[in-house]
Amino acid sequence: MDAVDRIIQQWKDEGITESLAPMELLGRMTRLYTLISKMLEDNFAKFGLTRWEFDVLATLRRSGEPYCLSPTKLFDTLMVTSGTMTNRLTHLEKKGLVRRLKDSSDKRSLPVQLTDTGFETVSMCLKAHIAEEARITDGLTVEQIDTLNQLLKTFEQKLPE
Repeated sequence: MDAVDRIIQQWKDEGITESLAPMELLGRMTRLYTLISKMLEDNFAKFGLTRWEFDVLATLRRSGEPYCLSPTKLFDTLMVTSGTMTNRLTHLEKKGLVRRLKDSSDKRSLPVQLTDTGFETVSMCLKAHIAEEARITDGLTVEQIDTLNQLLKTFEQKLPE
């Protein structure tokens, strides 16, 4: 019996007769998110990064050469406000992981590019991140992972954005 099982049992012991299956599912998902987030954050910290720093750097890295995007594309991809993105980019720029390029075609937007240090950092962190995710999911078969992915995708598609 795990923590979620105990919570569900406590509600049943209190006479709740409605189906608690949705509570059980969402409780497990929330608990998994909390546990997995901690493991991933610890892994990012080994490279001097936080999750959001990794997310910004990884977005630039997977954009392909020249590893450069407009701030608008970055904040659209990462689902943060433009003000939040500006602060994050300033922080990453101070750490020497990104640089803002002068764009003569649009004076209002300075494209953001990975520096060599940023590229090396995110590339090393990415290898460790992939290995950590493999370690976290090691107890599941490929088929179980595929099934879980499909179920979660279906579930997500039914939720409003």
